Amino acid sequence: MAETAAELEVGEDVLPVQAADLLGLNPDVIRDAIIALDSDDGAAILEIVEPLHPAEIADLIEMLRGPMRTQLVELLRPKFDPEILSELDETVRDEVAEQLGTETIAKAIAALDSDDALNLISTLEETKQRRVLHAISFALRSMLEEGLAFPEESAGRLMQREFVAVPAFWTVGEVIDFLRESDDLPDDFYDVFVVDPRHRLIGYVALNRILRAKRPVKIRDIMIDEFVSVPVQMDQEEVAYVFAQQDLVSAPVVDQSERLIGVITIDDIVDVIHQEAEEDLMRLGGVQEDDLYAAVLDTGKARFMWLFVNLITAVLASVVIGLFQGTIEQVVMLAVLMPIAASMGGNAGTQTLTVAVRALAMKELTTTNAFRVLSKEVLVGTFNGLLFAVIIGVIASIWSGSIAIGAVMAAAMVITMIIAGLAGAAIPLGLSRTRFDPAIASGVFLTTITDVVAFLAFLGLGAWFLV
Repeated sequence: MAETAAELEVGEDVLPVQAADLLGLNPDVIRDAIIALDSDDGAAILEIVEPLHPAEIADLIEMLRGPMRTQLVELLRPKFDPEILSELDETVRDEVAEQLGTETIAKAIAALDSDDALNLISTLEETKQRRVLHAISFALRSMLEEGLAFPEESAGRLMQREFVAVPAFWTVGEVIDFLRESDDLPDDFYDVFVVDPRHRLIGYVALNRILRAKRPVKIRDIMIDEFVSVPVQMDQEEVAYVFAQQDLVSAPVVDQSERLIGVITIDDIVDVIHQEAEEDLMRLGGVQEDDLYAAVLDTGKARFMWLFVNLITAVLASVVIGLFQGTIEQVVMLAVLMPIAASMGGNAGTQTLTVAVRALAMKELTTTNAFRVLSKEVLVGTFNGLLFAVIIGVIASIWSGSIAIGAVMAAAMVITMIIAGLAGAAIPLGLSRTRFDPAIASGVFLTTITDVVAFLAFLGLGAWFLV
């Protein structure tokens, strides 16, 4: 049988080109685009980007630098797809928005869905934001200003204002006729919401149920009156959790009076999950936000404070070492072996910390099961501590030629691993109870505790038994 699509060989596997194209911007496209831009061939570059998805064009813009990025944006200006702006990194988006100007950005916002439009304008600088708001229609400006009044990363910022709501007394036929004739429907939707005269949500009907029902059937007879609604003030991370728990593809958003004011769809939740995971990963590494495209000076300033905090904790660990300076001078081998306990404790604690932070984010670690989790981590620390104590005890004894030093190293390893496991779970749990984000500060506290405990245990035992 003839092949229906060209195929790309990857090792022993064969992957359809169409599938390969979904895995990111093809390096050949980037190379061809750079060559076309370098030779100032506008027709060639437009031919290259024409088949690309807006997200891929955004990736291409981000990868280019300086004059080439400016050149590409200018070539795209006459038919600039508003979706490209939604896909750009915020730092690059500000630069592109400045280049395109207020009028083009205003047209882009008017063409986007309400949720994408709100996300775009919320990331613009305040001065630029005001200019764009004054350049759009009054109705759109009012809607965006109302959205901007909601807290950042809330359901109000995430929701789409375009949705379909009908009264319960309508028939299936009337709903279908309305959907066919209306010019103001969202581009994509999955459910038709049912509201009372006060516009309060009383149920919903999935599109497939409408299509399968007879035209004379009343909507109230096929609607589902048990549903999950999202308060407009709910944090987006909580919204994502609700979607995951309830296996939702869309969810209505209601205000304090239970009036239906918007809808959140699964495509937005995928972005939230990616954003929250990225945010936690960055914070665990001591980086407040993705600064890949930020200027060198801005990146340096943003990272300085976190590194300064780490410097203070390192000084604290050094102070502990200084307390045992005399012991180290008498038994120099302690200085050689000292980093081993601290390193093992830090790594063991980080393993537990990663699991705990993830469990807190997924609501799997709560005060109800906290004691069980802490007990488990103590047992795991004890188990690994004993195993590594035997290993490092033998190595240290052979290396130093002293069984006593090996025994001290083994004992310090057990103590350090137990405390590391306990701290790795207890620190994020404690921070969450005090309303601090565990992903931000857990790493610093953990590093300090594991280093101090390791040095105190090893050098303290060394001073006691060896000197």
